[in-house]
Amino acid sequence: MSNSYISIYQNELIACVDNAVIEDLNKMGDHTSKAIFPKDHNSKAQLVAKGDGVLAGVAFCEFVLQRHGQGVNLSPVVADGVTFSKGALLFYLEGDTQTILSLERFIVNAVQRMSGIASLTSQVQEQIGHTSCKVLDTRKTTPNFRIAEKWAVAIGGGVNHRMGLYDAIILKDNHIDFCGGLELALTKIKAYVNAMDKRIPVIVETRDLKEVDVCLQNPWISRIILDNMSPKESAMAVANINGNIPTEASGNIDLQNVADYAETGVDYVSMGAITHAAPVIDLSLRAV
Repeated sequence: MSNSYISIYQNELIACVDNAVIEDLNKMGDHTSKAIFPKDHNSKAQLVAKGDGVLAGVAFCEFVLQRHGQGVNLSPVVADGVTFSKGALLFYLEGDTQTILSLERFIVNAVQRMSGIASLTSQVQEQIGHTSCKVLDTRKTTPNFRIAEKWAVAIGGGVNHRMGLYDAIILKDNHIDFCGGLELALTKIKAYVNAMDKRIPVIVETRDLKEVDVCLQNPWISRIILDNMSPKESAMAVANINGNIPTEASGNIDLQNVADYAETGVDYVSMGAITHAAPVIDLSLRAV
């Protein structure tokens, strides 16, 4: 998973990491560390959990060090995707003291955030594990950290929705209303996609069974979203679709009702909360 994610999204990861380092160090670097430690000073630190969770961010931090911490080695104790408990030792950092200290906050922030997302995603997926349904993320992510947050979803057992507006078409309510109706919007979308050199998925948001029926007349659609429907309405829509087009339930889905939606027979449930509302897992980087 880690190597494939880096291979597929290398440019996005580079942008994320480089911008974060610039934000903290600018062109001047870490004045405090440079004032105290010479360039040849080495140290060792350990990352310790102050709460329970599913670890995510080890491979991300290794990528950070490859780009900005060549004098520091990361030695994992717990792997990405593995559950840990309060007090667990997660990994060691060893090498140039200035580099460890200058990247400390970015590394700890990243692992805390990613582990919180992976933990919540895992919890959701466990709630619906008795079904074939999978949890999807959304674009409700932190600016400039989306790629890491979506990586954390994948580590936690979820499935990534589109990464941005560029890799899939999702026809939503405002598109439909601004255009003057679902049928006209689909006609324009089909013409646009047919003219593309490389086809991309077309996913359509529906608000009622009438719009579902319109989608069924367009079997080239990649997925139908059942948006803000109740579990009962979703079950009726799934029955009408009858497996002809993959389905996704979306809107006001949380830990309390996600199993109800999964049991309707949808292929996916999407939850913005697994990224925007995931609590961080408290971690501490300590000198050894």
